[in-house]
Amino acid sequence: MSAQIEFSEERFPTDIAFGSSGGPERNTEIVTLGSGREHRNQRWAHSRRRYEAGYGVKSVASLHRVVEFFEARRGPLVGFRYRDPLDWKSCLPTQTPNGSDQLIGVGEAGTRSFQLTKTYGSGEDGYVRLIQKPVAGTVQIAVAGEEKVLGQDFSVDLESGIITFVEAAQPQAGAEVSAGFEFDVPVRFVSDQMSVSLSSFRAGDVPSIPIVEVVL
Repeated sequence: MSAQIEFSEERFPTDIAFGSSGGPERNTEIVTLGSGREHRNQRWAHSRRRYEAGYGVKSVASLHRVVEFFEARRGPLVGFRYRDPLDWKSCLPTQTPNGSDQLIGVGEAGTRSFQLTKTYGSGEDGYVRLIQKPVAGTVQIAVAGEEKVLGQDFSVDLESGIITFVEAAQPQAGAEVSAGFEFDVPVRFVSDQMSVSLSSFRAGDVPSIPIVEVVL
């Protein structure tokens, strides 16, 4: 029997996620030529994040919460939201999001919708990451440096990260559209099995709970 949905907007317990480890992964094909030089080819356009949530489990109670969450998601069948302990804001982790944090587009005739993004680096080396799971109540938008009002000037699709302006507030051609926000990562459990020895856990062993980002 399969679930009717493949993604749940439920978030993995934040306190456990903040104790986890992990980060972005790339898929680079490297061929060493006869001269010793290397030919490198990027096979993925976007990075994919992997986490080990087991490091965040500090008590039997929190372990039971993870098992309950695992069962409710049917293991790896249904994806869910996950807060990356190191990268979950449009700004630095120690700062507060601001409507001018990230440039997400430039106004042009007939365009009222913009995708939330986060840029790493600058210039030609900059990498633009799609943000598809913004956190409710955290999205701030500015047009040409002027803050806009949620519900009055624009709306946010929390399941896709798309910002849509009302017709009266549509950005003028050439006007920079920027955003500030908190966000989650869409992920799933890696394995169909969660095998934990309670006696080993109580002795100090860290349970293995691998989680991987999914492409929506």
